[in-house]
Amino acid sequence: MHRLHTSICIVGSGPSGLLLSQMLADAGIESILLDRRDRPHIEGRIRAGVLEARTVKTLEAAGVGDRLRAEGVTHEGFELVYEGDRHRIDISGLTGKTVTVYGQSEVTKDLFAKREAEGQRFHFDVTDVVPGDLTSTRPHVDFSQSGSTYRITCDFIAGCDGFHGVCRPSIPANLRRESERVYPFGWLGVLVDRPPVSDELIYACHEDGFALASMRSPSRSRYYVQCDPGDRIEDWPDERFW
Repeated sequence: MHRLHTSICIVGSGPSGLLLSQMLADAGIESILLDRRDRPHIEGRIRAGVLEARTVKTLEAAGVGDRLRAEGVTHEGFELVYEGDRHRIDISGLTGKTVTVYGQSEVTKDLFAKREAEGQRFHFDVTDVVPGDLTSTRPHVDFSQSGSTYRITCDFIAGCDGFHGVCRPSIPANLRRESERVYPFGWLGVLVDRPPVSDELIYACHEDGFALASMRSPSRSRYYVQCDPGDRIEDWPDERFW
């Protein structure tokens, strides 16, 4: 078994894990990042695209705000549609702040580039990840990679691998606290290379359910419609979605 040491072992190299590693590095604290996927897969995942003002400031403070400022689309409000009537919510007028449309995949690329340039230690395509000794002062994470086994001994483990990751269920049941609300519906999202239908986001309530007209750039749109949680993608041909 290969043995490694670091201050913080971060499991999950999505935006939260990457940003945490950058903030730690800026404070002079070393870390190692693990992920069960490879970098191209992580960078290509399509997720949320609206950043609130505090998030933008945090990314700028982390040194990854240049492309965000150049390519992000700033919104001062959004629209709510209910029973056919459109109501604009003036975010800027009400709060003095704005939101920025900038895809999570782009945030991930920016963070990866900076962390790589600064010598961040990564381990991709790992399997059999097992956090251990979580209640001790010296926990560890065991994993396999390319036919070899590893153990990272650290001061803290940061579980940035989401609800379905290995870290959450590894916390002892008597110490783990969970807050959950289950909604009886799902939604289907489609990303298309065509200009948005509006300059701002539109959240709509219709008799058939919820819909959202969003965007990723002036030339790329993102649309959502409410669906049954048991639906499969085959249940939604293009004709039905549009």
